[in-house]
Amino acid sequence: MPRARINGIDLAYEVHGTGEPVVLVSGTGSPGRVWRTHQVPALKAAGHRVITFDNRGLAPDEPGQRRFTLDDMVADLAGLIEHLGAGPCRVVGHSLGGILVQELLVARPELVRQAVLIASGGRTDEVVRAMAAADLALADSGITLPPVYAAFVTALQNLSPRTLNDGALLRDWLTVFELLGVDPAAVRGQLPVGQIPDRLPAYRTVRRPCLVVAFRDDLVIRPHLSREVADAIPGARYRELADCGHYGHLERPEALNELVLDFFAGREPGVTGGALPVDAAREPVPGRR
Repeated sequence: MPRARINGIDLAYEVHGTGEPVVLVSGTGSPGRVWRTHQVPALKAAGHRVITFDNRGLAPDEPGQRRFTLDDMVADLAGLIEHLGAGPCRVVGHSLGGILVQELLVARPELVRQAVLIASGGRTDEVVRAMAAADLALADSGITLPPVYAAFVTALQNLSPRTLNDGALLRDWLTVFELLGVDPAAVRGQLPVGQIPDRLPAYRTVRRPCLVVAFRDDLVIRPHLSREVADAIPGARYRELADCGHYGHLERPEALNELVLDFFAGREPGVTGGALPVDAAREPVPGRR
């Protein structure tokens, strides 16, 4: 992977395809390759140049214990866009990545053309605070959970009931989580970053077109937290996908990709493929079993 020297660190990144640039920003503990299977091919096929990268704080490239701030990570994102000459561009972020994009919209709006905020919130509630505290305690304990146990916990936290109730599908997910699971100690530096104060008032200053996507079965960032972000950003569109947990971009990638591509193309998100009724600017996606 090529690397860019940004803000005193080396950021590993990849560029896929040609055309108008789209930068994909991953969540806590997730490398840029998480987008490769589903989102990168769909965006490339639609004529976009897709940029993925590893946020700071991912071992082994960046020591997991290093301390840094949300502002540092936002500056990294801005620096990479400038380094690649990509701005103003479309930017998509999931979870912590969504927060980074929201803050980029406030700090450096000239770098953004459109933004998609997936499973992102504008404040830290008690669930997020408790989960972060638990992850930090585990990271600092020196304990390494057995991979099979960590995989089970990850599945319960991040997958929808539809997936959990499908035995064959769940076994596949557990295998993936067991092989690729993230040790909290390895990403310790990222764990506190997502604990933000109430930033919703700041988001009322955003003037770039935004699409906010929530996942109805998300236990990490519950949909009402994402809806708050959409309500704060003037003119933002809100969409809610059923049968998705926090990893909804991987559980129902086709549905998410449709929303994103419609939004980028200036169409009403979800209408062309029947995912949403035409007038459902703030209604959830039908289709829950």
